[in-house]
Amino acid sequence: MLTKFETKSNRVKGLSFHSKRPWILASLHSGVIQLWDYRMGTLIDRFDEHDGPVRGVHFHKSQPLFVSGGDDYKIKVWNYKTHRCLFTLLGHLDYIRTVQFHDEHPWIVSASDDQTIRIWNWQSRTCISVLTGHNHYVMCASFHPKEDLVVSASLDQTVRVWDIGALRKKTVSPSDDIMRLAQMNTDLFGGVDAVVKYVLEGHDRGVNWASFHPSLPLIVSGADDRQVKLWRMNDTKAWEVDTLRGHMNNVSCVMFHAKQDIIVSNSEDKSIRIWDATKRTGVQTFRREHDRFWILSAHPEMNLLAAGHDSGMIVFKLERERPAFAISSDTIVYVKDRFLRAYEFSTQKDMQLMPIRRPGSVSLNQGPRGLSYSPTENAVLVCSDVDGGSYELYVVPKESSGRGDFVQEAKKGAGGSAVFIARNRFAVLDKASNQALSKNLKNETVKKTPLPIATDAIFYAGTGNVVCKAEDRVVIYDLQQKLVLGELQTPGVKYIVWSGDMESVALLSKHAIVIASKTLVHRCTLHETIRVKSGAWDENGVFIYTTLNHIKYCLPNGDSGIIKTLDVPIYLTKVSGTNIFCLDRDGKNRVIQIDASEYIFKLALFRKKYDHVMSMIRNSQLCGQAVIAYLQQKGFPEVALHFVKDERTRFNLALESGNIQIAVASAKEIDEKDHWYRLGIEALRQGNTSIVEYAYQRTKNFERLSFLYLVTGNMDKLSKMLKIAEIKNDVMGQFHNAMYLGDVKERVKILESTGHLPLAYVTAKTHGLTEDADRLASELGEENIPSLPEGKTGSLLTPPSPVTCNADWPLLRVMRGIFEGGLDSIGRKGDEMAEEELEGTGAEWGDEDLDIVDVEREISNGDVTGEDGEPTGEEGDEEGGWELEDLELPPELETPKATRGAALFVAPTPGMPVCQIWTQKSSLAGEHAAAGNYDTALRLLNRQLGIKNFAPLKALFMDLHTGSHMFLKALASAPVVPLAVEKGWSESASPNVRGPPALVFNFSQMDDKLKAAYKATKDGRFPEALRHFMSILHTIPLLVVDSRREVDEVKELVEIAKEYVLGLKIEAKKKEMRDDPIRQMELAAYFTNCKLQKVHMKLVLVSAMTACFKGGNYSTAANFAQMLLELGPIEIHAQKARQVLKACNGRQDASHLNYDFRNPFVVCGASFVPIYRGQKDVSCPYCAAKFVPDFEGQICNVCELAVVGADASGLLCSPTQVR
Repeated sequence: MLTKFETKSNRVKGLSFHSKRPWILASLHSGVIQLWDYRMGTLIDRFDEHDGPVRGVHFHKSQPLFVSGGDDYKIKVWNYKTHRCLFTLLGHLDYIRTVQFHDEHPWIVSASDDQTIRIWNWQSRTCISVLTGHNHYVMCASFHPKEDLVVSASLDQTVRVWDIGALRKKTVSPSDDIMRLAQMNTDLFGGVDAVVKYVLEGHDRGVNWASFHPSLPLIVSGADDRQVKLWRMNDTKAWEVDTLRGHMNNVSCVMFHAKQDIIVSNSEDKSIRIWDATKRTGVQTFRREHDRFWILSAHPEMNLLAAGHDSGMIVFKLERERPAFAISSDTIVYVKDRFLRAYEFSTQKDMQLMPIRRPGSVSLNQGPRGLSYSPTENAVLVCSDVDGGSYELYVVPKESSGRGDFVQEAKKGAGGSAVFIARNRFAVLDKASNQALSKNLKNETVKKTPLPIATDAIFYAGTGNVVCKAEDRVVIYDLQQKLVLGELQTPGVKYIVWSGDMESVALLSKHAIVIASKTLVHRCTLHETIRVKSGAWDENGVFIYTTLNHIKYCLPNGDSGIIKTLDVPIYLTKVSGTNIFCLDRDGKNRVIQIDASEYIFKLALFRKKYDHVMSMIRNSQLCGQAVIAYLQQKGFPEVALHFVKDERTRFNLALESGNIQIAVASAKEIDEKDHWYRLGIEALRQGNTSIVEYAYQRTKNFERLSFLYLVTGNMDKLSKMLKIAEIKNDVMGQFHNAMYLGDVKERVKILESTGHLPLAYVTAKTHGLTEDADRLASELGEENIPSLPEGKTGSLLTPPSPVTCNADWPLLRVMRGIFEGGLDSIGRKGDEMAEEELEGTGAEWGDEDLDIVDVEREISNGDVTGEDGEPTGEEGDEEGGWELEDLELPPELETPKATRGAALFVAPTPGMPVCQIWTQKSSLAGEHAAAGNYDTALRLLNRQLGIKNFAPLKALFMDLHTGSHMFLKALASAPVVPLAVEKGWSESASPNVRGPPALVFNFSQMDDKLKAAYKATKDGRFPEALRHFMSILHTIPLLVVDSRREVDEVKELVEIAKEYVLGLKIEAKKKEMRDDPIRQMELAAYFTNCKLQKVHMKLVLVSAMTACFKGGNYSTAANFAQMLLELGPIEIHAQKARQVLKACNGRQDASHLNYDFRNPFVVCGASFVPIYRGQKDVSCPYCAAKFVPDFEGQICNVCELAVVGADASGLLCSPTQVR
C-alpha cells in the first residue's frame, strides 16, 4: 500500500472521490462533512447541517453538487461552489445508510433502515420510486454504471438486484393529472417502476455491502458472516461463484478495482484485504492497530482508493504507477506491460525490443522499479522488489524485431539496486554486507567494494563511480580507487538526474530538489508543497521538473517558476528546445510543447547576456506582473519600466531606477498629491532642485518650498514666499520666511500685528532697533516692559550661507545603462510624447511646464485666495493661485543628458568594501568584529569557544570596530566617509591587495595587564586583581596573533588567568562566610590548590595555615606549614611556620573538613567543592575550568562567557591555525 494522504478525525462513515479535481468528501459520525484536497493535504471546506452521523455521501459526476444522507432521516443536496445546502429530500422514516447520484439521469438512490430504497429526481426534488421487499435494514444501494439496475444489500441476509428500466422510459413528461395519480399510486403501493430481478441468498448473517463490477456481469458482497462472496448474473438468473474467506470480523465494505482484476474489502477486524478476482485468493493484507474500517471508495478514473476508519481516513494506491525507464543519448528504453520497448526522440519512433518475464507471485508492487541500460552491449538491467529486491539482466538481440513471444531466460540476482558502471560491468548493492558487487555480463562477481556509508540504494555517477544514498546524505564513490569524491547532506533522495555534460546533478526527494555540481557541491535547494515526480535538464543548464500537477523550471541560481499546469502526472524523459518528451502512467510516450521564453529570459539575465535579453524584449510577448516583479527584484527596474503601461507601476519603477523624466510624465498623468510628494523626495536625493520646486508647487506645499529656497540660497523667491504668506494670512508662514531671510524688522512687525507686544519689544531691543523698541515700550507702559538678561550681548539670528546657490547639483555625465539605449524604441507612445515634452527645448524646465507663481502680478491683481478660500481681490472670476506664465528662472536649466556617440565618462563599478574583504576568508572573531560583522563574530565565538553570554564583550566589540576605521568629513552637505584601517599598510602596497584590519587589542597589552594583576594580587587588592584577570579572559577571544608560538602563549595565558580568577573568587567567597569557620577553613585550603606564582602561593599558604591553626585543625595547619617551608618563605613567615609545626606536633583536627591533601583534586568553579580524581566532571570549553555535572548547560562562573559542557572546536586566534 502506498499511502498518499491521511487524516485524523472522528469516525469516517462515508467517502466519495471527485471525478476531475483532487478532492475527496468524508462524512463523519459526528455529523460533519469534510471536503479535502488529498493532493495538497488541505481541508478545503466543512459542511455541518446534519443532526447526527452522516453515513452516505456522493459527488455528482459533472455538476458542482454532492448529496449526503444521515441519521436525521434527511437527504441533503449541496452546491460546493456556493458552500450551501440547496434543498433537503424528506421521505425516509429511519437512518439513511447510503446515497448515490446516477451518472446520466437526474436521479439519487438512497438506502435506509426503514427497509426501503428510494429513487429521487433531484431536479424536480421528488421521490420517483420506492423499492420495497427487504425485511430488515437496507445497508447499501447503488446504480449499475451502465445498465438500468440497482443492487442492494440488507441485514435480512440477501442481496437484491432491481430492474429500473421502466423509470428510464418515463423520461417523456406526462400531464399533470397523470403525474399526480402516479405519485398517489407510488405513495400507496410502492410503484411499479422498479422490480426485483434477482434475490441472492447465501450469506449466513446480515449483508453490509454489495457492488457491481464496472464492466463484467459480476457482483461482490460482504457480510457479518466474515465472508466475501462473488456472484455472476445473466439475463435470467444470478448465482454464487465463490466465497473468499480470511476476514476475522464483519466485512464492512467490498468492491472491484476499476483497472485491475482484484477485489478490495475492509472489515471491523481492522484490516484491508486485496483478493485476486480470477484466482479467488488473498494477495495482500494491510492492518491498523486500533481502528476498525467502515467504508471504501474508488476513484472513478485514477488508480486511487480511500478507506474510512475509526479515527479518520487514508487515500492510497496499491501499486506504483511510475514506468521503469533509462535514457541513453537519443533513446529511451522502458518497460510497458511485459515488453521491453525503445523510443527514439529524434524520429519519435517507438519499437518493441523483447518480451520480459512476468512476476511469478500474485502480490502487488512486484513489477519493474528501475532500469539501467548499456547501449554499447545492448544490455538492460531490470530491478524490482521481488524477493526483497532483485535484478534481471537481459541482452537485447541485435537483429530482434521484438515480435517474437520467446522470453529470454534472464540472468538473475539479489540486490537492492543494480546499475551499469561501465560498458560491460554493473554494480549491485548488497545491503546485508553494505558492499557494491561489480559483475560482468555473465553475472559473475568480479570485485567486492565496501561502501563508505550505510547505503539504501546506488545510482550511476559516471564510469566507475556510483552515488550511494543513505537516509540523510548522498556520497559519490569511486569503486576503482575506493575514494569518496563528494558528499552532501540532503533529505531522502528518490531519484537522481544528471545533466548531459555530467557537470550538474539534480537530487529529487519527495518534496525537495537539490541541485549540486558533479562533486556534490551544493548550489541550490527548492522546496515544493506537493510531491516531486520527475525531472530532466535542458541544453541551457536549466532543470525542468514535474510535480503532481505542474511542469516547472529551476534556474542555476535557484529561481523557479511554473511552465505549464498538468491534468495527470507525467514523467519527464528529455527536454529539447520547446519540446518536452515524457512517459505517462500508462507507459505511453508523449511530446508536450511548452513556451520556454520566461525561463530563457531569466537565464539570460542571470548570465548577463544582455544582448539576448534585448532581443527577447523586442521580439517576444514577455509581459505580466511576474516578469515585472522579477526584474524589479533582480535590480533591473529600468528594464521592467519598458514592459509596463500602468502609470502607477511606471511611476514606482521610474523612481526606483532614478529615471526622473518618466517619473514626472507619470506623475502628471496620475496627478495625486502623494505621487508628487514622492517625486519631490527622489528629485531632492538626486539634487534636481528645479523638479523638487515643481513637485512642491503642484502640491502647494509652501513650507517645503520656503525651506528649499533657503537651502538653495534663492533669497528672491524666499521674499516672494513671504508676500504670499502675508496675502494668505498665514502668520506662521510669514514668521518662518522672515526668519529664513534674516529680516528682523519684518519679524517685529509680524509679532506686533498679532498682538505679541512683549516678544516684539524683546526682538527689537535685542537687535538694536531702538525706534521700534521705544515705540513698543510706550505702548506697553512702564510696568509691562519685559526685562532683558543683564551682562549678555545679543547676536543677529541669520540663516547660514547655502553650499550650492540657485542651481541643481552638478551631475556626472555617464554612459547609458546596458538596456536604456536599446529600449527607447520599445516604450509606448506615451513615453515618446513625454520625452518630446521634456526634450523639446533641450530639457529646459521652461515656463510652460512649471506653474510657478508670479508674485508681483498676483499682488497687483489682488488675486491670492485668503484663508476663507474666497478671492481677496476684485477680479474674483479670474483664475487664482498658481499661474502658468512669467517665472524669472535662470536661463538654460538643463537636465543633464547623454548625447549618443559622445565620448563620455564611464562610471566605475563599485568595488567590494574592505570590511567585506576582511570577513570573506577569515575565521577569526576579532577580524569580524573589526569589520562590523557582529553577528558572524558572535557565531564564530559560539562555535569555537561555546560562548553564549556576550554582554561582557559588547564594549570590546565597539572598540574593535571604531578602532579599525577612520571617519573623514569632506563637505558640509556630504556624508561622512568611513575608511578602513589596515594592518601594516604602506604606500608602496598594491591597491588591489588588502591587508587584515588593524586591531586595537594586541598580545603585548595582555602582558601589561598580567603584570598589573600580579602586583594587585601581591598587594592584597583582590577586587582590582580580579578585574584585571577577567579583562584578560574577556579580551583573549578577540585577539589575533601572528605565529604559532604566540598561539601557545595565548593558551598558556588563558590557563594562568583561569587559575587566578578561580582562586580570587574562592577568597571572595571565604570573606562572605564569616559565620561559618569550618567553610572558611575549607575555602582557604582549596585556594592552596590553585596553580599560582610562587610569591602568591606563599601568601596563600600563610593565610590557610593561620586559619586552620586558629580553628583548631592542627593536623591540616601543620601540613600547610610544611608546604610553606618547602617553598623557602621570608624569615618572618618561616619562623611562624616552625612555631606552628612545633605547636601542632601530634595533635589532631578538631573538626572534619571536606579536604584531603593526599588525594589529587580540582575545585568546582561554581560550588567551590573538591572534585577528586575519578569523580565525574564537566568543563568550560573556553577557560577549561572544571565543574560538578549539576552545572552542565549553565554559564561558566569563572570566565562568565561560555556554557559549561558545550561542544566547541577550540580557540582560534591566528591565521596560522587555519589550514
